[in-house]
Amino acid sequence: MNSNKLSGVFILFWISFSSFAQLVKVKGTIVDTENRPVNNVNISFSGHTTQSGIKGNYVIKVPVNKKINLLFSHVTYKKTSISLLLKSASDYELNLIMKENEEQIGEIVVSKDKKSQIDGIVTIPGTLIKKIPGANPGVENVLKTLAGVNSNNELSTQYSVRGGNYDENLVYVNEIEIYRPFLIRSGQQEGLSFTNTDLVQNITFSAGGFQAGYGDKLSSVLDITYRKPTRFAATLEASLLGGNLAVDAVSKNKKWSSVTGFRYRNNSLLVNSQDTETNYTPSFIDVQTNINYKASDKWQWNFLGNISQNKYDYQPLLRRTRFGTIDKPMMLTVYYEGQERDKYNTYFGALKSTYQFSDKLKFKFITSVFHTLEQEYFDILAQYRLEDNETTIGGDTYEGVSYINGIGTQLNHARNDLDALIINTEIKGLYNWKDNNLEFGLKYTRESIRDRIAEWEVIDSAGFSINPPILDFSREDQPDTSFTGPLAPYQSVFATNYNTINRFSAYLQWNAKSNLEKAQLWYTAGIRMQNWSVSGTNSSGNSQTVFSPRAQLAVKPDWEKDMTFRISGGYYYQPPFYRELRDASGAVQDNVKAQQSVQVVIGNEYNFKMWQRPFKLVSELYYKALTDVNTYTIENVRIRYAATNDAKAYAQGLDLRLNGEFVPGTESWFSFGYLKTEENSADRGYIARPTDQRLKFGVLFQDYMPAIPGMKLYLNLVYNTGLPGGSPSYADAYNYQNRLNDYRRVDIGFSKVLIDANSKKIKKSWLGSFKELAIGLEIFNLFNNQNAITNTWVRDVYSKNEYAVPNYMTTRIFNVKLNAKL
Repeated sequence: MNSNKLSGVFILFWISFSSFAQLVKVKGTIVDTENRPVNNVNISFSGHTTQSGIKGNYVIKVPVNKKINLLFSHVTYKKTSISLLLKSASDYELNLIMKENEEQIGEIVVSKDKKSQIDGIVTIPGTLIKKIPGANPGVENVLKTLAGVNSNNELSTQYSVRGGNYDENLVYVNEIEIYRPFLIRSGQQEGLSFTNTDLVQNITFSAGGFQAGYGDKLSSVLDITYRKPTRFAATLEASLLGGNLAVDAVSKNKKWSSVTGFRYRNNSLLVNSQDTETNYTPSFIDVQTNINYKASDKWQWNFLGNISQNKYDYQPLLRRTRFGTIDKPMMLTVYYEGQERDKYNTYFGALKSTYQFSDKLKFKFITSVFHTLEQEYFDILAQYRLEDNETTIGGDTYEGVSYINGIGTQLNHARNDLDALIINTEIKGLYNWKDNNLEFGLKYTRESIRDRIAEWEVIDSAGFSINPPILDFSREDQPDTSFTGPLAPYQSVFATNYNTINRFSAYLQWNAKSNLEKAQLWYTAGIRMQNWSVSGTNSSGNSQTVFSPRAQLAVKPDWEKDMTFRISGGYYYQPPFYRELRDASGAVQDNVKAQQSVQVVIGNEYNFKMWQRPFKLVSELYYKALTDVNTYTIENVRIRYAATNDAKAYAQGLDLRLNGEFVPGTESWFSFGYLKTEENSADRGYIARPTDQRLKFGVLFQDYMPAIPGMKLYLNLVYNTGLPGGSPSYADAYNYQNRLNDYRRVDIGFSKVLIDANSKKIKKSWLGSFKELAIGLEIFNLFNNQNAITNTWVRDVYSKNEYAVPNYMTTRIFNVKLNAKL
């Protein structure tokens, strides 16, 4: 792309146009029942004709607000007639499967615009998430390239959105809420995300201002739909990090269908690239199935099940980390004894039934059970040596130690166990009439938690036990002055909690569409309610209730250019989950209030053509005013709450995303985000929140070689400015603010397609049984950037200095991957 074209991309951010288009493009891909492209298909209506190309692609212009019959014909396949009425000036995608033994007749009435334009959501096709490289591939890997979505930990699937934390994001699969394990404190312990990419059909994501039909969280909604297979198929993926197997099955009468996935993950390749030498034997395994049954035209059933076992055995041996400045390079050497043995077993099952009572009224019945058994056991003794290092930072050796500044010992111990059972029962309804629809729902949730926390840390420096900073008798003049007083762990948490939380929630939402002169309008207004009570340890069973009104307005002016404007917002409450009720000492505080957020989101979506290819520019301004804030600290991915509701906060920012066909036939995007979020705790003044990630730049790019279309390239680039997470977790944020360095990472993947739908069938060879076959090379952290997730604080008792030693993430890693489909 030359500089003039690049300049044109950015100029288009600020240009608006006017006039009205009477024709709209219908485009798509035509394939047969074996998913092979069908060329030379005649597409016609009222004397207008076109043909599909060699890849099955076609484009035809049709009138707006006029019902037409679109006819698809081919000498080999049965004719297909589609009655089409388009009420939108936007291009419409219509993909078709041509069949040999039956004729297809249908009618499609397209609403006045796409749902993503109206609701302000991002839609991601399921096929895309499997292609984009990343240390933790999947849905979250793609989300992290979007503006407003931040993460500086490639080993974790967790993310923060527009100033919120990891616990403020809703995740649904087939409209069923998904939960995460509780005790995980490090990204390398997570293993597998719940979402199996082999099963995904479609993904929608909202970064804020979402509708009342979704649940009670403050930041975002990730809504995933699993696919319903139409024929038998099997896909296989194998790499140096593990493997996946997915099998599609369909009954002869087409009433039953299922897709089942098996996954195994081993992060040894990634963890062994860090500064710490370890004996690392992880085992992340899960089995997941999505079963569909069509009992009749009115009644359908779905079962979603998952069993996951994550074992994390970690034995650190030796760590050497160089840090400091060019003038004074330093090195931390740590010798370890002991090990960590963690286990997370989760069991999830959900049954969903959809009943079409009439043409206008539909009901959905959902029940789910989530059970997690977690243990976190470790005893690790670390003996450290802090040294001046004569070698330059970034050198290849650790030689040249000139002076030992300090020595010490640190002992960490934990015996943490958690058993949680969460049961949901829900009924949802949808009633349509004319240009209106009414959505409603009622839900009951019971959360039973049994939790034991027993962990402590002892620090010794040069033979002197260092006492907790919170003790009044701690002295800074050791060892010059003798100390009198009890010896205590530097940090310790001991608690046993048995609690039950009962929740009742309901929502009512009205959607409508109308016209204002020639402009098109969409309205959404709704309200949510939740009542909850906490009983058990340290709890009296008191209940609380909140109401959350929300609204949205979208306007599509009568302009030639395809532009949509949106404004949405309302009151958003997040009733506390168990982790938010538990304070830093481990005790449950049952009187913790729901955090409240008043949100306003103003957005614009502009669809346009550039280089004769489709592009889209999405811009959003947002502001959140938060009260009853439950402050917290983040260490790696573990969140610890104060459980006091004594703060207020705000978040404001701008998100921009430009996506389209920078390379013909492939979708890519560039995103930019600005965020500022601060909190005021106990009226001490505003300071940066732990998620105050000011600037974000992300790129998701796809390309291929024109001369060799089977050779493809995928690029995943993320740049985030540093988080205020560099201070010790026990430090008072008002006395000490320290930011980590900027996070910079580029992952790139190369794939050579050996067999696909366009390939000639290979007979008399084992390769002939494959429908698709590709081999790829991935390079994680292409430029070998040193990104830190936290700091380790090392103290020299003689000089009374504390040194921040960065805990670096993974270095450059090569991975080989094989993908096959039968």
